[in-house]
Amino acid sequence: MCLAIPAKVAELSGDDMAVVALEGVKKKISTALVEDLEVGDYVLVHVGYALHKVSPEEAARTLKMMAAAGVLQEELEEITGGSQ
Repeated sequence: MCLAIPAKVAELSGDDMAVVALEGVKKKISTALVEDLEVGDYVLVHVGYALHKVSPEEAARTLKMMAAAGVLQEELEEITGGSQ
């Protein structure tokens, strides 16, 4: 389905890249579209790009709705290529 999904920034690189984490899944993404990121921030991720920052509360609310709708696991499997 490929929805944008909130994830927490776990690591930052100096080359506009970061590692985000969600439900034990880590993924390297581009942060070129978002300024002033810090480890611990939440970002909305779509096709390998951080689109913008979101609050921890908004991230939790969105993830809860995605899980209730049954799409969170599907998105995690898409991110990992089904290897979760």
